[in-house]
Amino acid sequence: MLAITIERHHGKRVRVARLGSGAPVILLHGYPDNLQIWSELAPMLATQFEVIAFDWPGMGNSEAWPGGATPFDMTKRLLALMDDWEMPRAAVVGHDMGGQPALVLAAEHPERVSHLVVMNSLVIWDEETSWEINLLRRFGWNRVLLERLPRAVFSRAIRTFLPRSYRLPQELRDDLWQCFQQREVRHFVVRLCAGYQGTLPKLKQSYPSIKAPSLFLWAGRDKHFPVSHGRQLGALVPQAQVEEIPEAEHWMALYLAEQVSARIFRFLGTSDAE
Repeated sequence: MLAITIERHHGKRVRVARLGSGAPVILLHGYPDNLQIWSELAPMLATQFEVIAFDWPGMGNSEAWPGGATPFDMTKRLLALMDDWEMPRAAVVGHDMGGQPALVLAAEHPERVSHLVVMNSLVIWDEETSWEINLLRRFGWNRVLLERLPRAVFSRAIRTFLPRSYRLPQELRDDLWQCFQQREVRHFVVRLCAGYQGTLPKLKQSYPSIKAPSLFLWAGRDKHFPVSHGRQLGALVPQAQVEEIPEAEHWMALYLAEQVSARIFRFLGTSDAE
């Protein structure tokens, strides 16, 4: 588990993990995750970089900020944090619902992104997804599921994000559940699902404007977002590399951290950061 601190930003509590030194790398989680989903990958990256992971405001153990819940709103919060950290530029790694704000940041604020990595994310709004994601993209259904059946949603995520042979460490499971079961977190995620669904077509239009060296790293066995998402994204973004880890599943950054870190190290080491 990552050592954490509680910081205050815009008068709100934000849970943050910082480790390593060097050029900054920011890790953006999805849901029902929090920053601890990076507990295996972050220490590996921290051997060469300053790594920062945080719970998104409104998720994990970070308090919600005022405003909307679209990828564009999430990007504003990320920019505010980078400003508070006096971090003019960073490599950004986004997974799941952290992928879309990473893409917005690269498209709309190119001066702030040295490198972009997106993994296993809903980035092509009209591409096939799993039946679970199809339900959660419908406002009425996601409200019912997330507000009334949080344990079922959480358990289904674990079953479909990891291989059957992998046992999630109890401490990590407890931390993820402790955060996700909070009513205010689930209420925010309902808003997040609606906000993302409504803006995904607009987001797709911004991809060709991304100039940062980009790696779209996909799990070959992701049950929710097939590799076709990564390939289509790569076809739209200049300078993009698309790589697949064939045997990987959705939470590959957790249980295949060595493979994921090796791909990221290679990408950050060979791409032009200027």
